Amino acid sequence: MPQLNPSPWFLVMLLTWAVLMFIMLNKTLNLKYLNTPMQKESEMLTPTPWTWPWT
Repeated sequence: MPQLNPSPWFLVMLLTWAVLMFIMLNKTLNLKYLNTPMQKESEMLTPTPWTWPWT
C-alpha cells in the first residue's frame, strides 16, 4: 500500500486550524462586549423582609 505524501495534508490541516481559530476568535471577541454597562442608580432600594415558609 503506497504511503501518502504528508506535505499537502499538513498544509490542509494547518489552514483548517487557522480558519477555525479565526472564526472562534471573532465569536469570542463579539461575545465579550455583548452587554453594555449600565449606570447604577444612586438610591439603593431595600428589599422587603421575608422568612422561610417552614419556620
